Amino acid sequence: MDQRISLITLAVNDVATSAAFYEGIGWQRVETEDGVVAFDLIGQTLGLYPREMLAKDLGMEAHEIGGFSGVTLGYNVREKDEVAPLLERAKASGGRIVKSAQDVFWGGHHGYFADPDGHIWEVAHNPFSPLGKDGAFQWNGAG
Repeated sequence: MDQRISLITLAVNDVATSAAFYEGIGWQRVETEDGVVAFDLIGQTLGLYPREMLAKDLGMEAHEIGGFSGVTLGYNVREKDEVAPLLERAKASGGRIVKSAQDVFWGGHHGYFADPDGHIWEVAHNPFSPLGKDGAFQWNGAG
């Protein structure tokens, strides 16, 4: 198995609301089949899928795939002063700030927001892992 993630699928309650949120933070969706919304990222895709349909696909009930799972999604930025404005943009697009922008004990700067379905995103500046020219992130730097 290659060391990569191809697709991250988020169960959402209302695809239109969630799609509008991600478009509100500046992402552009790609053409997809009915019922799925996708955003191509650097090296993978983020998919939004109706909670009921994902549960059915998994052989579960919709209530079994709700709530905070202990997983956060990370978005790294090039400069420390980019963190707070992105959190505010997420809030203005229908999200909720979970933790405001602040310095972190390990030398970085970060904050967290929740999307309309409660999926938690970290926005971080890590001075020890600079982004590549294309925005790609790798631990210790994509350089």
